Amino acid sequence: MRIFNSTPRDDNFRMPGEFERHQGCIMIWPVRPGSWPGEAAAAKKVFKEIAGHIAQSENMYMLTDSEHMTEAEQMLDDKVRVVNIETDDAWARDVCPTFVKNGHTGDVRGINWKFNAWGGDYDGLYKNWEKDDKAALQFCNMTGYDCYDANPFVLEGGSIHSDGEGTVIVTDSCLLSKGRNPDMSREQIEHNLKKYLGAKKIIWIPYGIYNDETNEHVDNVCAFTSPANVVLAWTDNEEDPQYAMSLADMKVLERETDARGRKFNVHKLHIPDVPVCITDNDLKGLVFEAGEDMREAGERLAASYANFYIANDIVLVPQFGDVKDKQAVDLIQNLMPEYEVIGVYARDIIVGGGNIHCITQQIPQ
Repeated sequence: MRIFNSTPRDDNFRMPGEFERHQGCIMIWPVRPGSWPGEAAAAKKVFKEIAGHIAQSENMYMLTDSEHMTEAEQMLDDKVRVVNIETDDAWARDVCPTFVKNGHTGDVRGINWKFNAWGGDYDGLYKNWEKDDKAALQFCNMTGYDCYDANPFVLEGGSIHSDGEGTVIVTDSCLLSKGRNPDMSREQIEHNLKKYLGAKKIIWIPYGIYNDETNEHVDNVCAFTSPANVVLAWTDNEEDPQYAMSLADMKVLERETDARGRKFNVHKLHIPDVPVCITDNDLKGLVFEAGEDMREAGERLAASYANFYIANDIVLVPQFGDVKDKQAVDLIQNLMPEYEVIGVYARDIIVGGGNIHCITQQIPQ
């Protein structure tokens, strides 16, 4: 592994769109007791299901610590490669490398952002994140991918969405939060995004999903299905706090154009009718560390169908046992007819604080 002092933009690298063909995916075996109730028994079943689907069409890496290597190897499909890299939790999208690709040579390189648990000492979700912060470089070193080191710039993979053609969407609420890069202006943050993602235009929408503890990552509210086509998490219920947030996002997307001057086609992807909340039973299975963000019974979770994963032949869409489940699958199937769209029951993931997209990170081909 080589670490470059230049930037991806200098070297003609760009962040691909997630709908482009790719060679692999990274996940992390869930074990953190403050995120996953009951020794993560339910979460591990869902991780196994998701990894099994993805492994059918691309390389699948599952990172885990030494203690859980045997368990992961026994539970997972034979096509899944279990890798001994220790982390503090299981959010692969945020702690593993963001990959960029050279449009001429096809070379792929990783980017190592600084990770501080979504806010560091200001409003981070746990006190110790040193293992998470090392995971990106460790993975690149293990697999031989050359890397750009963006440290000390704080960023997570779930906070950016690319169309692969120079447009990146982010949220104000996340990237301008005081716990990430408080000494940088909006313009400076945008400049860094363009340097490291090879982007030409950054679209700033105001909000993510209500009560999203990542300071509202974009990947839970808005996602590209193809260039100029995005889904936006939505509700028609004007009493729901999400209504005003999504409406503000819609107004930005309706007046903006992408890097190639195209208007966005915005497709409303309705959130569940019934809010998904933490229960007393969930809390009984959680064990929190000192300084870790605590949860309360009745707390609304950031349930959204926009947090889907695009594999090479399938799209995995979160499901919550709600009447809107099928509508979400049908909309994404209509927008991406070349894929098989599969629903995956995701409540056991969002109890941990994320969703399908949050636990997966693509590697381009």
